[in-house]
Amino acid sequence: MMLKFPAKAKASFYLITATTGFAAAAAAVNFHSLNPNFPAFSDDSLLLSSTFPGKIRAGVNAVLRTSRAATTIALNVVDYRYSLHGLPLKSEEYRQTLSEVHVRSAKRILKLCEANKGFYVKAGQFVAALRQVPKEYSSILSSLQDQAVPCNFKDIEEVLIGNLGRDLSEIFLSFDEEPIAAASIAQVHHALLKDGQEVAIKTLVLDSWKVQYPGLEYQMKLDIATMSFLSRSVAWFFPAYRFEWAVSEFAEAIALELEKWFCGGSTDFIQEARNSERTGHNFKKNKIVRVPRVFWEITTRQVLTMQFCTGHKVDDLEFLKKSGINPRKVAKALVEVFAEMIFIHGFLHGDPHPGNILVSPEAEGRSGFSLVLLDHGIYKQLDETFRLDYCQLWKALILLDSNKIQHLGDRFGVVKYSRYFPVIFTGRTIDSKSALGKGMSNEEKETLKQELKFLKMEDISSFMESLPPDFISVLRTDGLLRSSCSKLGAPQRMRVLVYGKYALYGLSPRLNPESDFMGMIMLSKFMTNLSYLRFWLHIEALEVLSWMEETRQLFNEMLRQLAVAADRFLVRICSSSFSTINPL
Repeated sequence: MMLKFPAKAKASFYLITATTGFAAAAAAVNFHSLNPNFPAFSDDSLLLSSTFPGKIRAGVNAVLRTSRAATTIALNVVDYRYSLHGLPLKSEEYRQTLSEVHVRSAKRILKLCEANKGFYVKAGQFVAALRQVPKEYSSILSSLQDQAVPCNFKDIEEVLIGNLGRDLSEIFLSFDEEPIAAASIAQVHHALLKDGQEVAIKTLVLDSWKVQYPGLEYQMKLDIATMSFLSRSVAWFFPAYRFEWAVSEFAEAIALELEKWFCGGSTDFIQEARNSERTGHNFKKNKIVRVPRVFWEITTRQVLTMQFCTGHKVDDLEFLKKSGINPRKVAKALVEVFAEMIFIHGFLHGDPHPGNILVSPEAEGRSGFSLVLLDHGIYKQLDETFRLDYCQLWKALILLDSNKIQHLGDRFGVVKYSRYFPVIFTGRTIDSKSALGKGMSNEEKETLKQELKFLKMEDISSFMESLPPDFISVLRTDGLLRSSCSKLGAPQRMRVLVYGKYALYGLSPRLNPESDFMGMIMLSKFMTNLSYLRFWLHIEALEVLSWMEETRQLFNEMLRQLAVAADRFLVRICSSSFSTINPL
């Protein structure tokens, strides 16, 4: 439904934006079985009703949420322990059974997230974006990315009027009641200003949450504490599987988003608007990137008014095909944007899933499309020392400088596992002779397979626990980019080359165009481009050497086949001659 005000404007618009457990659960089930007319405790609508006072509702809600979580994890632990019991670790049966258990467990966790909602949905979204979890989990939990229940428009209207100080009809020509995007604590509506400009209004619905769920801040802390306790419990049953690092990273991310709503400070949507403007400034010379403009005069702590931008999810292949946009070019532009964030600005978008990045046919340059960056609420300011070390790491990865890689592994706190950095990021072993982006030879694969036999899940857990938080944030972003690039059909070599290029740019001296001597700026750019040229020539030389090696192997194989064919031919001639001489 659309609210229309005087001086109506008729148009349709479109935008895609983006432990107390078991006993309490048993008691609730038994009580309901004895009192069938009483509403079931599993029905969260009971908690939103006036049947119970606020504090009691909050207590019951906490017990139910914790009970569901504990029950789900317990079932998963039992499933893993007994389904895999007695199976040879390296057997095909073990691998197949393990995959089946992953699927069952992921489905249980999906149901848990859907039932508990709120922070559990966010946790599920966080896990789905991690490359370090089994693919069954990321695939099944990815369905949570688009889940959100819209808030009643009356609540939205109250927030708008209370914050803007005027009736909606005094500000807008029209205002769509149906949200174009909804998240856990905010939702977005399309509107038309009095001067005809299209805007997207992002409104905080947290006050509604506070009414529905008293003690929301306490609930957040309890949920994270429950997740932490359960992850430690899993580690107790399976010492090799330690995921406390993931809980810590999620807790930090959710705290960045939610603490502002409780601290009473001047952050919230004001901070999101500032993040948006900072990103827009960082990419002001990039004609492909579009960051919606902020309308400060109608932006408050609880209302963010932005320029309305049209577009589709960046990995929407059907839309790209209809629009005549090359998916690989989109993938390259996408990687370049985030490479610039990581290697140059050190200011990284904290939630770059496809719904927060739109591709639009509207473009200023020759690219034929633009990328619209949405949802600037969470950003990661990378430590400057980490940023420079990460630039050095990528330079070393492409040049396969094993000594430098080991040195940087020591700086990152994972020197024992640094030899696997090339495998993780470029798909090559540290001793590889394969061309960049070509993957590993069969010999290298076999060697790596033998090495990995001595690695346990405990080593992977130890590796993740030892990494600095900035590294884990970058890994998560890289995982999301890889997923999008894979869907867009882009080769791995493209991503690796882009990363290498921007790593060199990130290592070049930072100069201020407004104050530094123009000659120094030009010289710095020239030296950086020269370094990249040498970099590129090195990569191309490896490519040529790889091609020559492949050609040599192919030629040797052809000679071998010719020799075998010649031997067979000679055998046939000799056999025929012998038959002629000895007809009997």
